[in-house]
Amino acid sequence: MRIAVDRNIPLAGSAFGPLGEVTLLETTAVTSGSVRDAGALVIRSETKVGPGLLEGSGVRFVGSATIGTDHIDLPYLASKGITFASAPGSNANSVKEYVLAALLALARRGGFSLRGRTLGVVGAGNVGGRVASMARALGMTVLENDPPREREAGGGGYLPIDDLMGADIITLHVPLARTGSDPTFHLFDARRLRAMKRGSILINTSRGAVVETGALESALLERHIAAAVLDVWEGEPDIDAALLRRVSLGTSHIAGYSIDGKVNAAGMIRASLCRFLNNASAWDPSREIPSPPVPSVALPGRGTTEEILEMAVKACYDIECDDRLLRGLFEVPREERGRCFMSLRTGYRVRREFAAINVVSGPADPSLRRSINGVGFRL
Repeated sequence: MRIAVDRNIPLAGSAFGPLGEVTLLETTAVTSGSVRDAGALVIRSETKVGPGLLEGSGVRFVGSATIGTDHIDLPYLASKGITFASAPGSNANSVKEYVLAALLALARRGGFSLRGRTLGVVGAGNVGGRVASMARALGMTVLENDPPREREAGGGGYLPIDDLMGADIITLHVPLARTGSDPTFHLFDARRLRAMKRGSILINTSRGAVVETGALESALLERHIAAAVLDVWEGEPDIDAALLRRVSLGTSHIAGYSIDGKVNAAGMIRASLCRFLNNASAWDPSREIPSPPVPSVALPGRGTTEEILEMAVKACYDIECDDRLLRGLFEVPREERGRCFMSLRTGYRVRREFAAINVVSGPADPSLRRSINGVGFRL
């Protein structure tokens, strides 16, 4: 079988090479012509999959190395009998670490402590559940909203979304759904944003269209929302420059872009393709994953728990660096900004998750040790 694979998926050749004749393609080169003779296609979220790409092709399997599926025409694939696989949860830990970095940076800038603050988590699945656990390890009060899980669990402690509006910080971890029982398109529109506590903070790492761009711009301009952190944007890659200027932290849809998460996704798609091919071959990527740029972090002997924790986090992942890189869009002509946004994603640096980094500490108080361990470091 010929397998067409987006070459920006880490270790793509190693993962899929043993399963067939692999053609590695740049994201922009995944076209109807380049996939026509393929039997399987493995892509990322930048590639829209539907009749425009696949009609008349030999593709019988599509794998998306992503957690979301809003770029996939699922009814079309089903109508053609094309098997589909995605990678839910593959980058959940990476997104959790991004949210932690954002929280710590905002707390430092704002001169407040996260301990005792209330965090509202909208969407308590693979990502949101981990964010909730991490926040509790920091001493935050957590409120969770997840209608599908509430129905499955018959309650389970989940709250109506309106009950989260009094939270100090709200973080969004939902799929983009325009229809159905739980639509999320513009879930945070002008009315919802006005219902949020004055002076609160909004974090969105889900999908850009979950938040209405113009409404958020207004809420920030009027200072009803004190700060926003956006990793996702309506209209990507041509994002709203005015909104980027107003958010406290803005990044180029890279919250889940740890190399660990990407390799997890590749492994999940590979496993699905193996099942499709009835191929039982194994793949061990552990020796191929790049070493952490910072293999170990020595904690200082002085400082508050959150100050020390932010130092450790920043040594592993500097969210403010990604913010600066995105703001570089203002330095290029408007017509080139979309291309630059994409290049920030495809050319993203190696980022390892906290578990790959050794944290070295002398005698530390139990609270600090619990917090370090609770967010995923090896102490």
